[in-house]
Amino acid sequence: MKKAKYIFSSLLLVIAALVCQSCSDDDNDDAQATTLSVSLNGKAIDKLSCPVGETSTMLSVDADGRWEASIPDADTAWISITPHEAYGWNVKDSTASNASSYMKVVVKTNRGAARTSAITFTAGGLTKTVTVEQLGTSTDPNDPFESAWEMISHLSYGYNLGNTLESNPSGDWWDQRAPHSVTDWETAWGQPVTTQQIIDDIKSKGINIIRVPVTWGPHMDANNQVDEAWMKRVEEVVNYVLKDNNCYCIINVMHDTGTDGWMHTTEESYAASSAKFKTLWTQIANHFRSYGDHLIFESFNEILHDDSWATTPTASDYDIVNRYNQDFVDAVRATGGNNAYRNIAVTTYAATCDQPALDGFKVPTDIHDNHIYVSVHNYNPYNFCNDNSGTNADGSTYDYNIRVFDDDCKAVVDDYMARTSARFNQLGVPYLFGEFGAIDAKKDMGERVKYATYVATQMKKYNTTGLWWMGLYDRTTHEWYEEEIVDALKAVLGK
Repeated sequence: MKKAKYIFSSLLLVIAALVCQSCSDDDNDDAQATTLSVSLNGKAIDKLSCPVGETSTMLSVDADGRWEASIPDADTAWISITPHEAYGWNVKDSTASNASSYMKVVVKTNRGAARTSAITFTAGGLTKTVTVEQLGTSTDPNDPFESAWEMISHLSYGYNLGNTLESNPSGDWWDQRAPHSVTDWETAWGQPVTTQQIIDDIKSKGINIIRVPVTWGPHMDANNQVDEAWMKRVEEVVNYVLKDNNCYCIINVMHDTGTDGWMHTTEESYAASSAKFKTLWTQIANHFRSYGDHLIFESFNEILHDDSWATTPTASDYDIVNRYNQDFVDAVRATGGNNAYRNIAVTTYAATCDQPALDGFKVPTDIHDNHIYVSVHNYNPYNFCNDNSGTNADGSTYDYNIRVFDDDCKAVVDDYMARTSARFNQLGVPYLFGEFGAIDAKKDMGERVKYATYVATQMKKYNTTGLWWMGLYDRTTHEWYEEEIVDALKAVLGK
């Protein structure tokens, strides 16, 4: 027993000596630090400027010894740093060529006034302070409109007035070159003429944003001028939505893109279509120039490389989407008036939130802060939200439908919600889901309600919302035939 006790005591002495030696080495490292600077993307900084949205920034700490960093306790609710201490190079290695280590700075979304903090770095006897500035939701004292962040915070949930003003029929039964009335176009895809009663009924369920998709190409002449009667009808429907100023209205460029459109993401299409696109948005913006902040413009719908969803996009496609979005912003802002501050929506390739499209997306440059948001679409899990069954060319049948909204389905929702939020937080821009829904009416209503409840709960978790694609309400009979879904959305997202 005495021998064992002696060995144990000896081990304690060795450990204590090692700890003391480590502390001594740390002290020596601190004393030897002669360099301390902080860089972002290779450039030394004294200030870090952050947008309204949540952002994550990697700073390079350039030091030749041990460094520490701290932020004021009062600001830890909105700014965080990791790690708080580290080493640059090993000071005993005279051949070391990299003095950098890295620190992550996370700044949370600011829904109030602009704010400022500071990160203090120390290394040995050296001190470096980096000021952190974050914009607020309204930083321009002359800004008459609410920011896009504020707007989204005021939204409950929305509805798409689909198959109406975006109707774009073609084929043997519809000659687009033949004369058709505005009503013919509006009703060509089976929906009745929109009335004030229809809009009022939709709004009565707590819906406070309605997207009115519009296809413009068939209503433009050889000089790219929009037919006056068509523009007037669009305005009538917009006024139905905005009547009591309790609801927001989105108008966009719809089937001018996609499978049957004149806008695609090839270089050839962009060269041919960019001027027409800007001319179109200049006309729309001028016509609605005096409208208030409840009217929103959305650049375009689900733009594709060509007429096929099967074409895999490349970096060039993503770049052209960004160029179209910038054309849209520039055209609208150039019309002045309320359009200088109007909240406007841009979107990704195909409006998807698949990771490559998110990674390839760039926020357009704007003349004022905080008046752009991103609209993406999602109908996943695809085989639950849509009908994926039918007959093959050889007469055999297939059925890939998922009929129960289970944990695997929830995992799909969790995945796209997390990656969408992460990407747009990184870019510092708000977003919403311009289209979503379990739109296969043949699926069990109880399962579709589970989907609606879960997706709405995730949207609320991430401080966003979405607009259901059509359905729910029969615009001919004025009856809610999928009221259970509406009630589920309202229960979670209603204001």
